[in-house]
Amino acid sequence: MYLLIILLIILASVLMIGIVLIQESKGGGLASSFSTSNQIMGVRKTTDFLEKATWGLAIAMVVLSIISIRFVPKADTQAAIQVQQTAPAQQKNTVAPDAATETPAPTPAEPQQ
Repeated sequence: MYLLIILLIILASVLMIGIVLIQESKGGGLASSFSTSNQIMGVRKTTDFLEKATWGLAIAMVVLSIISIRFVPKADTQAAIQVQQTAPAQQKNTVAPDAATETPAPTPAEPQQ
C-alpha cells in the first residue's frame, strides 16, 4: 500500500510539472506552443482548467503525503531491543583511563600541640 501511495505522489508531481510548464506566464511560457487547445476550448476555459488542475494536484499531493505516514514500514522491534540490551553491557566493562591511574590524595596530618 505504501508503494502505491508513493507512486501516486510521483505521478501527481510529474503531472504538476507539466501543467505548470504549460500555463501561460507573463513571458508567454510554453502555452504558446499549445495553441490548438486554446482554439478548441477557448482561451478562458483553458486557463480555468489549468488553474483547477494545478490546485487539484497540489491538494492531492498533500493529502497523499499525509496518508502515506500511516503506511510507512515499521522497523523490526526485536532487532532494536537486542541493540539496546547489548549497548549498556559494553559500557559497564569499560573503565576510564584516568580513573585507573589516579592515586588517592593524602589526607592532611592533624596539627600537634
